Amino acid sequence: MTCDRLVCANCAAPVSEGRCPVCRASRERLQHQEGIFAGLTPAALIVLLAALVAVAVLAHGFAG
Repeated sequence: MTCDRLVCANCAAPVSEGRCPVCRASRERLQHQEGIFAGLTPAALIVLLAALVAVAVLAHGFAG
């Protein structure tokens, strides 16, 4: 998740702007939680999952 669309409950400003200490802390926490798949869109994740399933089916076909 990114902080682009989040609104701070403390100051009612976008978290990405970091206007108050709560915004800045939330933005910092979200930036540290970003992992390897954080930048992928849901469509890209579906394509990646479909490719993984296809590879598994092909591997099972060659093994049997």
